[in-house]
Amino acid sequence: MDATSLPFSPAAERNRGPILAALQALLPARARVLEIAAGTGQHAAHFAAAQPGWRWLPTEADERLHGTIAARSAALAQVEPPQRLDVRHWPAGGAVGAASAFDAVYCANLLHISPWATTPALMAGAAWVLRPGGLLVVYGPFLRGDGTDAPSNLAFDADLRARDPAWGVRLLRQVLAEAGAAGLQALPPQEMPANNLLLAWRRPGAGDLSG
Repeated sequence: MDATSLPFSPAAERNRGPILAALQALLPARARVLEIAAGTGQHAAHFAAAQPGWRWLPTEADERLHGTIAARSAALAQVEPPQRLDVRHWPAGGAVGAASAFDAVYCANLLHISPWATTPALMAGAAWVLRPGGLLVVYGPFLRGDGTDAPSNLAFDADLRARDPAWGVRLLRQVLAEAGAAGLQALPPQEMPANNLLLAWRRPGAGDLSG
């Protein structure tokens, strides 16, 4: 499959640089990473190419995108074949569902375009597959609900809910509460371009993965 003909996300192209820099500050040079909702595979290919010591397992619920993900990462031996995973149905089979199998779980731009049930399921599933000391890293827009939210995020939230009442930009405090209920320990949120946040949580236990 010609790379120029593959499905392409302009947003993934714009945000991949800032996200990579944040991940490099959080993760060691060698890590096994599970990506949730890999989409077009642009993040998997870019991050793995920049960090050859990261072994990357991309997952995507829409199996129609698996060929795209595989083609985009075909030259990268450290990117594993994509697997199907809907986080609402953990634990999954095979390597994806193995307890304590990953140093990090990474998920970008999923929670606001999926039902709320995805959020607690992501937290519980990450707590299951992360090694002690491992990190869950989530990127996307979030609302603080305290009057300081960017007008663009409020408008985006209204647009999402008009398209599907089950969607919407999630309240940060609710997301943090679900992660806490799953036993994950929050790190300070990082401000990202375009009014997005990068959130990270650590599974308690031995093995600090700080880069």
